[in-house]
Parts: sequence; C-alpha cells; structure tokens
Amino acid sequence: MRSVTEPETITLDEIRLLAQTRFGDMIKGVVDLERGILLLDADLHADQEAALLADGSKQANLWGINLYPDVNGDDWLEFDSMINLRPSFGNRSRGVDDAGTRAAIAALIDRMVRR
Repeated sequence: MRSVTEPETITLDEIRLLAQTRFGDMIKGVVDLERGILLLDADLHADQEAALLADGSKQANLWGINLYPDVNGDDWLEFDSMINLRPSFGNRSRGVDDAGTRAAIAALIDRMVRR
C-alpha cells in the first residue's frame, strides 16, 4: 500500500502505474479526512481501512474512493465502497451521502495528487 500526505504527494502518472499493476484503469483508496492521509493500492478498501484503523485513525473519518487516472474532469474520482455503508454514522449507501464530506474528500485529493 502507498500512503500519501500533503507533504508527500503523488503524481497522476504514479497513480496510473499503480492502477495498471492491479485493476488496469482504476485504483482503490481510503482517505482519513481528519489526519489528511490517502492510502492507495490494495485489493480491498477494507484492507486499507484496517491499516488506517491500526495506525490510529477513527472510523468516522475514513471514506473509500476509486480513482480513474485516465478520466478527465470530476468523474475521475468515484465515491463507491462497501466501507462507506455505515447507517450508524448516517451514511446509508456505498457512496458518500453528505455533499460537504464529498467536497472535503475531493479537496483533499486535489491537494495530494499532482495532475
């Protein structure tokens, strides 16, 4: 897995290479909005989630995403993961139901990925 933070950003080309070695056109990621961490490159979002929880992250701050490095515009970021399905936290879908949370995730990705 590859950990990305604002001081240690990642390029779109690096994401493209990671995607090619695992799923081809897509890479899975989990963000910790509180700690400002993006964990990339695993078979399952749950693996990334478990690694972040073991490192001190809080469940409520973790969100699963997918990145499509060859897609232009906003559609390159997809909010779809089983770890997002958390009715007890108010999220009742595999997506990210709250528009503010989606915006915060997108802003964090924009700061961490050099496009």
